Formats: sequence, structure tokens, C-alpha cells
Amino acid sequence: MSLNGKTCLIFGASSGIGAAVARRFGELGVDVVVHYNANRDGAEAVVNAIAAAGGKASHIGGDVSDGAVATSLVNEARDRLGRLDIVINNAGTMFGRTPIAGASDVQYRNVVDLNIGGVFFAARRAAQIMMDQKAGTIINTTSIAARTGGGDGAGLYGSAKGFVSTITRVLAKELAPHNIRVNAVAPGVIETNFHAVNSTPEQLAASLKGIPMGRLGTPDDCVGAYEFLANEAMSGYITGQVIEVNGGQLMP
Repeated sequence: MSLNGKTCLIFGASSGIGAAVARRFGELGVDVVVHYNANRDGAEAVVNAIAAAGGKASHIGGDVSDGAVATSLVNEARDRLGRLDIVINNAGTMFGRTPIAGASDVQYRNVVDLNIGGVFFAARRAAQIMMDQKAGTIINTTSIAARTGGGDGAGLYGSAKGFVSTITRVLAKELAPHNIRVNAVAPGVIETNFHAVNSTPEQLAASLKGIPMGRLGTPDDCVGAYEFLANEAMSGYITGQVIEVNGGQLMP
């Protein structure tokens, strides 16, 4: 009932939370496919780290905001691994902070295509494969912003993540009869390249004041939630749930 011998495709795993989860799953004996879009070097570094620790991993590249590409990536991972036990939809970003009134059509399209489209297309194909297998686990990455609306200028991103939280519940209901569980992890303010690009030091300092644990999170702080949700022995009767990982910043 452990994760040893399982197979997993992790979207958005060349850095940050996805990379940390990939490395941990590799340690646990999971055969991991590490997805990247532009950061091939990062994906190769993750694969090499897993291999150096005695695990099995390979990388795969493509833009999941394109439905045809997302579908082909899931197919390729399944063909490479032989089956898909776990799919983690972790690809996403903010594309800058802009109030809704000032958001451009291009920014809207970028946010929706990646954060919503990437999850939808990948989860749709993964669901089809797992229905044929009569087993599987899908874990989506949403965000604290899905509940709070996001910080300054992050409302469009937060709204997209609200879709991710909701489709997680929809998929959980639809796929439960097929022995497939679907859950999500909602990170809070995690120190990754996401915030290095999209948040100022002042914004991060303001967020820190609202975190009872007194520090920003790290990618490793999030790993346990994914491991828990992926492991049938730990969470076999859990589906349709969103686990908040935010140091107490939000207590729903």
C-alpha cells in the first residue's frame, strides 16, 4: 500500500513545489515523469537528483496551456510508464499582478489558458486513462488565493485557482465510481521563483505579518500533503478535498 513501484506524471516539476514533490516521490520508489515547459535544465537537474539517489525518473516538455499538447503529454507519459497511477497538475503562474479593471486581454488569456486550461486538458485525459485502468489518483495544485481572492493584483490568478478547487470536487464525484480519487493542495505564500517574479519584498513582508507560524513556506513544507494524498494507505477514503498548507495564514 506504499508508493513504492507506483508511476507518476508531475506537471510543472522543473522547480519549486513540483520539483520538491518529484524528488520525494523518487526517494519513495515512484517512477516519475518530470514535466517542464521552458526550464529544461531544471527538469534535467531534478531527474539527475532522483537518479543519483537510486530512483527512476525522466523528463518531458511541452506547453500544457495548449489542449492538444497537454493531451499528448499525458499519453506519452502513460506509454513511457506503462500505466498512470498518479497525475499531479502543478503547472501555473500569475503572469504579473494587475487589478481586474486594468487587466489586458492577453493577460486574461494567459492566466486562463495555463491555470484553468492546463488542469482541464490534463485531468480530462488522465481521467480517461484511469477509468480504463479502474484506478488512479489525481492531485491538483490550487492556492490560498482561491479562497481569499489573492493579494494585490492577484485576483485574476485567484479566480482561476477557484476553478481548480471546484473542478477538483467535480472530478472527485464523477470518478469515485471508477476507483479514482481526486484532491488538491492549496499552498499559501511559498518561497519559490513564483514569488521572486511576481511579488515585491514589501508584499512578502506584508504577507508574513498574517502568518501565525511566523515564516514563509518552503517547497518542502508542501511535499507531505502530496505524499499523503497519493498514498492509498494514508488517504484511501479521502476524495474531493483541498488541503491548505499556509502556516495558519488561512484557517477555513
